[in-house]
Amino acid sequence: MTDPGGRSGSGGADYAGRHLDAVARRGRLCVGVDPHPGLLAAWGLADDVGGLRAFTETVVRAVAPIAAAIKPQVALFERYGSAGFGVLEEAIAEITAAGALVISDAKRGDIGSTMAAYAHAWLSPRSPLCSDAVTVSPYLGFGSLDPAFDAAADSGRGVFVLARTSNPEGAALQLADARGSTVAQSVIDAVAARNAAGPAALGVVVGATRPHGLSLEALGGPILAPGVGAQGGTPDDVARIFDGAHRWVLPAVSREILGAGPDGTALVAATESMRDALESALRG
Repeated sequence: MTDPGGRSGSGGADYAGRHLDAVARRGRLCVGVDPHPGLLAAWGLADDVGGLRAFTETVVRAVAPIAAAIKPQVALFERYGSAGFGVLEEAIAEITAAGALVISDAKRGDIGSTMAAYAHAWLSPRSPLCSDAVTVSPYLGFGSLDPAFDAAADSGRGVFVLARTSNPEGAALQLADARGSTVAQSVIDAVAARNAAGPAALGVVVGATRPHGLSLEALGGPILAPGVGAQGGTPDDVARIFDGAHRWVLPAVSREILGAGPDGTALVAATESMRDALESALRG
């Protein structure tokens, strides 16, 4: 396994700079690695660790050399216990070796020493799960995420804070009024303030399935935009929904690409087709 301590984040540029560099070199696409039981079955694989490893290796070897970022869905590895985390550790190392950014979709969020432990797991060079960035939830209070923010700043890695997610259930909380502004906007504003005060290590998650109604101009960091493909978002939707923020937006696509497997050549073709469609829409 590649030594996590050798990852490009250690002692390098802030995460936002590396994010922009990856997009400039490889195009504007983050491919999700989502080993759902239904996808394993569609690929003719068993719903066990062997099937998980075969699925993950096929996806990573096909798309990590060409996509800007790869986003493993942590829960779908965690369901297999320690053996599943072992497959994830191998995948993180292989993605890194192929030159793509690793955004671990863990959605961690807690307080105090627990949050510090999560930060160590996903952002410390000493951890075999160390990633270029991790997703976190701010709904125990934005300040509860300080250990993750500090760890990211120390190691040149990134944090994507959930703001306006792609699922319809999120609206009841995220669009609730918070002193004259939505809760989601208050998250955006807090991230913008943190980025303005130091290294631009923080991004946000804003879904691409519907207009978000947020002001993103002052963010100064990356926007991870899930929901393209199977959830209904299109490249043209991304261009319209994120008008004025195209420089920072990184659309995330999972099932629309993974459904092309298990043939590796087909996965490459699906990745390149989606990447090119997104680039065309966002340039237009």
